[in-house]
Amino acid sequence: MTSLILPWANTEMMNIFLRQVSEDFPDYFILMLADQAGWHISQNLEVPENIRLINLPPRSPELNPSEHIWEELREKNFANRAFRDLDEVENHLCLGLNDLAKDPEKLRSMTNFP
Repeated sequence: MTSLILPWANTEMMNIFLRQVSEDFPDYFILMLADQAGWHISQNLEVPENIRLINLPPRSPELNPSEHIWEELREKNFANRAFRDLDEVENHLCLGLNDLAKDPEKLRSMTNFP
């Protein structure tokens, strides 16, 4: 699992993420689902050779496996919590993402569905 905490959601950040995924999994051909956000379909998007993006239908979050990851993180790491600052939010996000990365079977069960 590749996770990056980036300052914006835009094409430049998506390019950084795609490059990192490509570098993390150089021996794999990756089919990545995308929800048609502007930065997922931008003409300036630089998709590495070992990645293909598959656009999901509009307004269909139930089809996006990453939504299950966010749901898990919200329930386990952010429910009924108040944070002092953004650094504390980011630290809790990192803890949750690292916990998921350490448990590939759980991650697979959350994202591998018909």
